Amino acid sequence: MEAPAAAHNPAEPPAEGVNVRITVNSSEQMRELGLHLAKLLRAGDFVMLNGELGAGKTTLTRGLGEGLGVRGAVTSPTFVIARVHPSLGDGPPLVHVDAYRLGGGLDEMEDLDLDVSLSDSVIVVEWGEGKVEELTDDRLNVVIHRAVGDTTDEVRHVTLTGLGERWATTDLSVLAA
Repeated sequence: MEAPAAAHNPAEPPAEGVNVRITVNSSEQMRELGLHLAKLLRAGDFVMLNGELGAGKTTLTRGLGEGLGVRGAVTSPTFVIARVHPSLGDGPPLVHVDAYRLGGGLDEMEDLDLDVSLSDSVIVVEWGEGKVEELTDDRLNVVIHRAVGDTTDEVRHVTLTGLGERWATTDLSVLAA
């Protein structure tokens, strides 16, 4: 199975926005990165995850869900396309979308009613590049790069790029500490 074609090299961050690069050495560290990132998120935030198959997108989202305090096990929504995880407290729900099987463009994404949920949820879209950027100018792009081929290397290079007014004043460097 190959990754869908991307508009640019997914290992490179978009040219605009505020970047932070983090090296992650295990799946546990990827989950912990999600826990720390969850502290920066609030209702209305849109996070787009890209990376090769097995890069750790769902593991990162699992940490986000844990950090946000949502109900239900965060697993890959590949076959259901989207899962909503309600908050167990007073925080926002997590909407976890896997756009891998969607053909592209906003037509298919609009069927998921993400724009309705955007203002009161944290929305995380895996494989969203080239498909969901038009939903909002304010988003956090997360690109996870890993070695491909026959390797047991667990090292991941994660680039977080905050785009728009929402992320212009958010210090993403706290995630690298």
